[in-house]
Amino acid sequence: MDDQAHGGRRLTTRQAAELLGVKPATVYAYVSRGQLTSRRDAVGRGSTFDAAEVEALARRSRREAAAPAGGELSVRTSLTLIEPDRYWFRGVDAVELASRYCYEEVAEWLWTGSLPRGARFTAPGGQLAAARHAVAALPEHAGPIDRLRVATAAAAVADPLRFDLSAEAVLGSARCLIPTLVGALPVAGRATGAAAGQPDGERTGTADGGLLAERLWPRLTARDPEAAALDALDLALALLIDHDLAASTLAVRVAASARAHPYAAVSAGLGVLEGPLHGAAGRLAHRTLAEVLDRGAAAPVVVDHLRAGRRVPGLGHRLYEGEDPRATALFARLEGVPAARPALAAARELVATTAARQDGLHANVDLALAVLTVSCGMPAEAGETVFAVARTAGWMAHALEEYEERPLRMRPSGQYRGPRPPQPMP
Repeated sequence: MDDQAHGGRRLTTRQAAELLGVKPATVYAYVSRGQLTSRRDAVGRGSTFDAAEVEALARRSRREAAAPAGGELSVRTSLTLIEPDRYWFRGVDAVELASRYCYEEVAEWLWTGSLPRGARFTAPGGQLAAARHAVAALPEHAGPIDRLRVATAAAAVADPLRFDLSAEAVLGSARCLIPTLVGALPVAGRATGAAAGQPDGERTGTADGGLLAERLWPRLTARDPEAAALDALDLALALLIDHDLAASTLAVRVAASARAHPYAAVSAGLGVLEGPLHGAAGRLAHRTLAEVLDRGAAAPVVVDHLRAGRRVPGLGHRLYEGEDPRATALFARLEGVPAARPALAAARELVATTAARQDGLHANVDLALAVLTVSCGMPAEAGETVFAVARTAGWMAHALEEYEERPLRMRPSGQYRGPRPPQPMP
């Protein structure tokens, strides 16, 4: 469409979307972000856009989407910003946000940019039953990530709308999947089997109840919950919701870029999380801290790790110059948990012993999470469970963002190092 009376060529919403390679809804998202300006057409039937402005945005998007040769992959995101001493969720201090609001409310903030007080998540009965049935079929030795992966796949099959990638549908899936994952996990101290995922007093059809942390607690430990300990668990969940493009989050975005449905995207994240260089960190920190408590001192434990050529778990983070702000916040909250005091003292001794020879190593969130899991009678793998459940909200937020981008934009070119063709037929 041409609109010379207003000083230049104008495009309809559909024309602008085709030029940008996005959905029409994404064009309006660009408007809301201030990247495009719109104007109602002369007869008021829709919006029009300046063609030069749209073309400039298309060129800029193509440049940003193409990673430079030999450079690191860069992905546009409006979710999390990490600085040398702190991190932010949508421009708000993440530690302060997690300290004031529960996990569900922080998740809503990350997903939508709004903060509804009293937000709670409910698992649909059909999804929850399918997930529990699938998890109950696993062998006794199945780990938490095994169970969560199976529960995610079962929940996906039970959701006939999983291929609807509209923001509203994806948000609905997110609000249902997280409580389904929690409800599908077996209760701590109970033998696995058909009824293992059903705690006493909980209705069969849904995972309704209070905070997600309250529903997760009996899946982590057989101990009765104390208010202060539950509060610390809720804080840990909120702090761990997102942390920019960790390896598992990048896998989620690649899956979403290929337009995999949100359950499949979460499955991709869980697959990467199970790698020993990502999800196992909490388990290692738990065992190290438990050993310090058992031996009564940190020095011999540190010596054993260094003699074996291993890093001391729970220390150091490549993105922070000092102590991980998530660890700082969780340590402070755990001060109010009487049962955590011995583990807190052991963690501080571990940091001080290592810092005496390796300056610059500070506590990270894995060590703080280990204080929580050790002091509350949770197994070593509990940290993985907390991390995976918490991060599912962040993965869903990244999937939502990626569905608004050009499909298959994360397609790097391989640097071929093999023999130059033509080669003789083998």
